[in-house]
Amino acid sequence: MMDVGRHPNIELLTHAEVEDVSGYVGNFRARVRKKARYVDEGECTACGDCAAVCPVVVPDEYQIGLGSRKAIHIPFPQAVPSAYIVAADECLGQNPIACGKCIEACEKKCIDFDMQDELLDLEVGAIIVATGMEVYDPTAVDEYGYARFPNVVTSMEFERLISTGGPLEGHFARPGDLTRPKHIGFIQCVGSRTQDPERGYPYCSNTCCMNTVKDAQYLKDNYPDTEITVFYMDLRTFGKGFEELLMRTKSNGVRYIRGLPGEVREDPASGNLRVTVENTTANRLETHEFDMLVLSVGGKPATNTEAIRQMVSLSKSPSGFLKEAHPKLRPVDTPTKGVYIAGAAESPKDVRESVTQASAAASHAAILLNKSRFAVEAITAVVDEDLCKMCGQCAGVCPFGAIHWEKKSVAHITSAACSGCGTCAAECKFGAIEMRHFSDQAMYAQLDAILDEDPSQKVVTFACNWCSYAGADTAGVARMAYPPNARIIRTMCSGRVNPEFIWYAFKKGAPVVLVSGCHYVDCHYIDANRSTTRRLDGLWDGLEKQGLRPDRLLLEWCSAAEGPRWQTIMTEAEKKRASVSPEEVERTRELLASARVPSPRNPKESDENQDAEFACMRCGHEWAGYFSANLERTCPQCRSNSVRWLRTSR
Repeated sequence: MMDVGRHPNIELLTHAEVEDVSGYVGNFRARVRKKARYVDEGECTACGDCAAVCPVVVPDEYQIGLGSRKAIHIPFPQAVPSAYIVAADECLGQNPIACGKCIEACEKKCIDFDMQDELLDLEVGAIIVATGMEVYDPTAVDEYGYARFPNVVTSMEFERLISTGGPLEGHFARPGDLTRPKHIGFIQCVGSRTQDPERGYPYCSNTCCMNTVKDAQYLKDNYPDTEITVFYMDLRTFGKGFEELLMRTKSNGVRYIRGLPGEVREDPASGNLRVTVENTTANRLETHEFDMLVLSVGGKPATNTEAIRQMVSLSKSPSGFLKEAHPKLRPVDTPTKGVYIAGAAESPKDVRESVTQASAAASHAAILLNKSRFAVEAITAVVDEDLCKMCGQCAGVCPFGAIHWEKKSVAHITSAACSGCGTCAAECKFGAIEMRHFSDQAMYAQLDAILDEDPSQKVVTFACNWCSYAGADTAGVARMAYPPNARIIRTMCSGRVNPEFIWYAFKKGAPVVLVSGCHYVDCHYIDANRSTTRRLDGLWDGLEKQGLRPDRLLLEWCSAAEGPRWQTIMTEAEKKRASVSPEEVERTRELLASARVPSPRNPKESDENQDAEFACMRCGHEWAGYFSANLERTCPQCRSNSVRWLRTSR
């Protein structure tokens, strides 16, 4: 941090928080609140005279509550800038000044209680999110007695107790009576690898095992007479040199017992702790007595991660950590162009992994910023301003915030921010948004090609490009046999599937329509597949109201690696197709021929009996005619009934 603070090309904003982020790649605008320190950091010499006279004593966060500090303090020894700061919520009073002793003690007169927060508007080209993680609070795991017994501490508290810069200044002792413990027990996986949400998280926190091994070796190096026992369910030492360090601790006498304690009791007289555990290796119940017990707690997402995630439109994993664009090929990129992630914001990491990912993120940002131009994908959305009704529905569903809309103004799409998912095009009720290379005309043409001949033998399938379509490729490459009746229409995202496409497929005689996309928490467009679920819910209701079987419309999630799952999906879809009789298909066509399509593309009732313009989805021919919502149109050029309403004369 000191190197960063001295670097001429780095502006370090401390005691500040990001309040808002807007814009797009290369043109981000960030609003940062630089909170008042109430001390002029340029004048403060860190002499400490002010802290010496401050009467307010509170627990020190840097010492995990094991030490104390004053209301005016330096957050930690290597803080940059090396200047004192006043905790406004702890000071006895500023307006009016009820104490003022620090002001009187400061010879440089650098304390000013009239300081105000400062709002900074920054223009940046790239953003790196590195919010880190927090440690799990083991209070909920009551059987270990963390909140009841003073000699039960977390691994973070233990780190401060053995540190030369800790509250005991390197004189290792247990908190209960400040005597040096001779028998120490470590309990692993506290708050990690549990399916009970009240007792922790289901994932492995990565760093806990090696942190315990490191602490055990430190104790053996500095206090050789200390007896150490580690209780674990699994030891995961997969890093470089980690297994060797584990073997070294075992050779130094550290005992490892496979089994997690079920009960911890305290001896009131001595303060010692009795631990009952099932030794699964020896297949027996054991009782151990320790002077001190250390809970190796796991990590959890930082509190401010969710707020930052929403500001810059990022994905998150089921565990709550931020999600990268691709775990192998793009480990620091995010779905939002120009935004990168690093460190424990993405998952629990140790220092080495965090530094590696931070270097990669900085390199990616530097590559981006060195470009004079930024190439965007050709698959983006385009707004027809003549058709836009200024309703703002498209802006509400865009997962990237690429659509800018204000009341009584036409929607505007920033191509640099658009990722081409097509959710906005499917949401628009007036046909004002088209997707380049995945236009409505192309979709209807594919449906016509599939269903013009023998439609009752086809399963119309909409598959997203990144997962389901790739899953079908995986099944094909692996030569997995499944029924050949499926006809796949590729879309960039399942959110691109307009309900009108599905309605049109049923009108053309499709017995079954399948929509498939990424798994619910793995959408490559953040949360676009939520719109898919919402629209299909409406279609299922619409089919039921028309007296049709809603189970003929299928929704399945499949990832790129799940070839066997795609095989299963296709087999089940074929069984469903075989259950649909020709009479049912014909009845469907008759019912839907006169039905009003429950689709976002329908014209309004006020457009009835107006001169209108139409377009053919097969040949692209456009012509003028008379509009009626219940009229079946035919293209005068190619005689196709794949006709789309464009606009009325209004």
